[in-house]
Amino acid sequence: MTQPPDQPPQGEFGAPQDQPPKDGSAAPQPPQGAAPPPPAQPPQAPPPPQGAPQAAPQAPTPQPGHGHPQAPPQPGYGYPQQPGPYAQPGPYAQPGPYGQQPGPYGQPQAGPYGHPQQPGPYGQPGPYGQQPGYGYPGQPQFPGAPGTPPGGGSRNPFKGKPAAVIGAALAAALVVAGTVWAVNSGGDDGGKKPVAQKSRDAGPSASDDPVNPGDGDGDGGSDPEDLNAGRKAGEAQVLWYKEAPDAPASGAEAPGMWITDKVAVKAAYKQVLGYNVGDGEPAWPELTMPQPICAVSQQQTSDGKVFVAYKEGVKDTAACNQLVEIDLDTGKKGWTAEVEEGELFDSALSLSLNVVGDTLMVGRSMSGVGYDVSSGKKRFEKKKYGTACFPSAFTGGAKLLSVSSCGAGGDNEHDEVQELDPATGKTKWTKKIPKGWRVERAYSVDPVVLYLTNADKKQWNVTALKNDGTTRTQVDVDESFAPECGWAILSRDLQGCGGVAADANTLYLPTEAKSGANEVVAVSLESGKEKWRVKSPADESMMPMRMEGTDLVAYVQPSYDAGGRIVSIPTGGGSHTPKKLLQNPQGTADIENGFFSKSVDWVDGRFYLSTTRLTGNDESKEKLMLAFGK
Repeated sequence: MTQPPDQPPQGEFGAPQDQPPKDGSAAPQPPQGAAPPPPAQPPQAPPPPQGAPQAAPQAPTPQPGHGHPQAPPQPGYGYPQQPGPYAQPGPYAQPGPYGQQPGPYGQPQAGPYGHPQQPGPYGQPGPYGQQPGYGYPGQPQFPGAPGTPPGGGSRNPFKGKPAAVIGAALAAALVVAGTVWAVNSGGDDGGKKPVAQKSRDAGPSASDDPVNPGDGDGDGGSDPEDLNAGRKAGEAQVLWYKEAPDAPASGAEAPGMWITDKVAVKAAYKQVLGYNVGDGEPAWPELTMPQPICAVSQQQTSDGKVFVAYKEGVKDTAACNQLVEIDLDTGKKGWTAEVEEGELFDSALSLSLNVVGDTLMVGRSMSGVGYDVSSGKKRFEKKKYGTACFPSAFTGGAKLLSVSSCGAGGDNEHDEVQELDPATGKTKWTKKIPKGWRVERAYSVDPVVLYLTNADKKQWNVTALKNDGTTRTQVDVDESFAPECGWAILSRDLQGCGGVAADANTLYLPTEAKSGANEVVAVSLESGKEKWRVKSPADESMMPMRMEGTDLVAYVQPSYDAGGRIVSIPTGGGSHTPKKLLQNPQGTADIENGFFSKSVDWVDGRFYLSTTRLTGNDESKEKLMLAFGK
């Protein structure tokens, strides 16, 4: 429904009323450590880590997870919410001002201004979306919820997973850094299109054995496993794979995955590892940080640099404040810096790192600092402004957006969205969000498309903004959407959703798969109405990843007896039938399904898959990263 500029959606962000409920599916259960809420209620966030400020203001009520209506839409700004299944802790959530609870990735989120919330099925950072790293950190997963599809899903994220893996994952949800089930769909490939090649008709040969460029120190030691054994005609092969490095028995984070035309780079626990994209051989000596890596920039600079942060000490309460610049092509370290603590309650216990142009935006719990990417020189700070407005989340990529919590606990409590000049930090425009609504995710930053929730009304809303910050339109589709988002344990990870993509005039969202195949729906950003939809070519869910020219590239998830596949969907006039670009082998379906959280990318005709959480199990011979191709 198109709204007048700067005006709230008609019916106060509401969808048409008196519509019948979609279904009565039960909401997924939250992980251990979080109090299971009643149906349709937002899940409770895990307790803060030891050492967190004791006198901090009370946190606002957590928002419900993403989703489209399962119940009749409520009046005002949105659709009813639904709990999102696959809710998994999102990686690197930064503590939000006043201890705000994260909405996406594992927590139900309010739907587009008046739509009922729904449990998000893909609670894992999915590989999709315009956000770097399908981390979907990244992992990035349903229209708006991190790790949990806004539209909610019915799958059990723990199905078939060893108890040790589940325990480690749930324990991870209780730490500040969190686990990001973001599937990275990339965005760091320099804009190059995938190269589609013809499938081979013959089965694998001896030369098809995947290369394991491991250093012999991985959890599984030497691993001669032939992942291409039994590969069928037409199936892609595993070009190479990497075993996971040693990690504590309690598990460890493995955030970030960056692919260039030369190297595939992965962070894991204390290491940053680089491999040649063609043969998987080490591209440069591994980099080892003094302490665990606790944050990464999903985006890279124009000259191929990324940033990681590691903890200053060994304690769980150690600040995540040590910054390092890394050159992806050479593996060389650049400038370093220590992020200072902010003012009272403004902590560097966890950080968010985002690259916008030639600025690195480092987000603390209630403020942000902009650094020059070339020199490391501090450019500006984004601090408290107005009457108690605290910047708590930032975006990277095409635009630097800031989301602030204002007037916490008062009658004027609300969120504000601003676009900042990345060179100076000056405000270009400010968008005040109606009271009761919380900005959970940015489905896109160019154009700006926001996912909001309303905990009291149990509703969600998706709003697109114009270049001046005024309202462009709101999604007006009575559907259960399910992108994949990660958890933001103490605050929000704006770009932590995968399974969603956008071009200048269209938003592409996956529906919830209630039984069998799901659909991808194209929504007009001019009218908010549905333009067309296409069904998944398999019984598994199809998730948007990114735009390649005028085509939408999507990932069809694996089943128990078939590997995942990459497809291309024409978005122009005529047919929107998906065309298969790559079919992963059935023999690796268990690996594709087995990662508790993962990151995916599609670059130059190759599909990259990596875990974002290490189990620390020395007997499992767990994989860190795989590359598939023809």
